[in-house]
Amino acid sequence: MIGKARANGIDIAYETFGSGPHPTLVLIMGLGTQMLGWNDAFCRLLADEGLHVLRFDNRDVGLSSHLHDASVPDMPAALAGDTSSAAYRLDDMADDTVGLLDALGIHGAHLVGASMGGMIAQTVTFRHPTRVRSLTSIMSTTGPAVGAPTAVAAGALLLAPPTNRDEAIRRAIETFRVIGSPGYPLDEEALADLAGRSYDRSHDPAGFARQFVAVLASGDRTAALRTVRVPTLVIHGRDDPLVGFDGGRATADAVPGAELLAFPGMGHDLPRPLWRPIIDAIAGLVHRTERSRDAS
Repeated sequence: MIGKARANGIDIAYETFGSGPHPTLVLIMGLGTQMLGWNDAFCRLLADEGLHVLRFDNRDVGLSSHLHDASVPDMPAALAGDTSSAAYRLDDMADDTVGLLDALGIHGAHLVGASMGGMIAQTVTFRHPTRVRSLTSIMSTTGPAVGAPTAVAAGALLLAPPTNRDEAIRRAIETFRVIGSPGYPLDEEALADLAGRSYDRSHDPAGFARQFVAVLASGDRTAALRTVRVPTLVIHGRDDPLVGFDGGRATADAVPGAELLAFPGMGHDLPRPLWRPIIDAIAGLVHRTERSRDAS
């Protein structure tokens, strides 16, 4: 089901897979990436595991509200440590997520976040602990002190934005040649299709910049993550050049009892050959958590 809900003062576009009676699994995507970044087939495979899957566009991407009235942040200043131009922070994006749950009548959910989405999912978990049943943080980190990108990966992320559809497709392929999984072939056809559909759906470089500075302005989450008491899974590629593996290890170390699942050859993407073990791990965590709740 595709819909749009009013939440936390903005409109959030969302889509669901599977049926409501099953546990709700919320997928939160990363920097500048629309909910299309959660592949349709990946979502359906999760739904086939007895899950009610909810994906959505974060603020400033896709069909959710774009903060056009906010100024474009000062990226050079933010990279130098001055984040005063931030229009919002990860706290606000976490509250968007909970607002969407409120709008859809969902009290408790299992969260899965990738990259910046992992940061948002972490923030929801310690900011709204009664709303989260389990947390899965994928290719993410606790803050700027760990998980730093390589110089080449950072450069690929910070290139001037594309100005047309063809350039957007070329840029996506070039970027994932740098940040993608070195142990697995890059599916350029699927990536080109995703980049084209994303460009057609919404192209907003200013929104990307606001999200980027929101991450920089949100600081370190280590102390807050130590308060997390829900079952937690951390998934990370050992060969991630954009968010280094030490970011995933730091996340698992910060959350009491967290499990770390590391994949050699995985970079900053979800290569199709790894879908099955990743889906099994996520679904296993959800169903163990639900059984534990039923037994208590």
